Order: sequence, then C-alpha cells, then structure tokens
Amino acid sequence: MTVRTGDELPPLRIPITRTLIVAGALASRDYQDVHHDAEAAKEKGSPDIFMNILTTNGLVGRYITDHFGPRARLRKVAIRLGAPNYPGDEMVLTGQVTAVAEGTVEVAVTGRNGIGHHVTGKVTVELPTDGPGTGDARKGATDSPATTDALITAPDTPR
Repeated sequence: MTVRTGDELPPLRIPITRTLIVAGALASRDYQDVHHDAEAAKEKGSPDIFMNILTTNGLVGRYITDHFGPRARLRKVAIRLGAPNYPGDEMVLTGQVTAVAEGTVEVAVTGRNGIGHHVTGKVTVELPTDGPGTGDARKGATDSPATTDALITAPDTPR
C-alpha cells in the first residue's frame, strides 16, 4: 500500500442508534446515566442520551484500522469532542493523511453529525512494511476497490 501526504480516506457513515450509544457506554464501563437514561439526560439539560468519548474513540480507531488493514497498529489517538451524537443522527468520519515517515502515518480525522463536528483529531498509525495483511481491509478477495460510502452496523445487527 502506497500512502502519501494528502491522501483522503473514504468516508465511513455511522448511524447513531440508542443501542450503539448504550452498548458503547456499557462496553467501556461508563455507567453515567446520560448515556442510557433519556429522562436523566433531559433533567441534566440534554435533549436525549448521547455517545461517550470512549465509544467515539473506538469508532475512530476502527475507521483507521479498517482502512489500513488488520496489521496496522494505532500508536496515538488524540481526539476532541464537539457536538454530541444523539440517537437518530448519523456521524460521517473522514480522514486525510497529514504526514508519512518511517513506517508511520498521521491522519487528521473529522466526524460530522447533523449539528456539527462531533470529533476532530489526529491518529498516528504504524504500518507493516512486508507480508500479508497489508492494505485496505475492506477490499474483497478479488481486490476490488473499497466502497467509498462504507456503513457500520449497530451492535445488534448481524454482520
């Protein structure tokens, strides 16, 4: 896989469901009521439950490793949250390579939802230099180009 500064990663569209928000909070052991109890979230000034940062961090990591392949290693994930992800919305992750050096790649990542930027940041990933497993993990056995509008499924949806 040849990677160059300026390369754009294909967008990843993620439907924001209640199940995704609650499952992500539980999986990361974040039991704050604003991530699973709509009434409590409203009492605290939010229109609904919202996604926690650990779920967002995991989705950003998946976005990068899905693109660069299963042997890519995340070395640094530095993100900042902005507009909350509420149920019924959609987040679209995009990325652009900002630096390439000695087997590592830095990618600027943005996740937008219906109200603005949910997440912005940079991810540093180490790429394998040889052997199988390099390249775009979303390519099929025929090595056809990856879909530019990939869709993530909610945890309760079979893959």
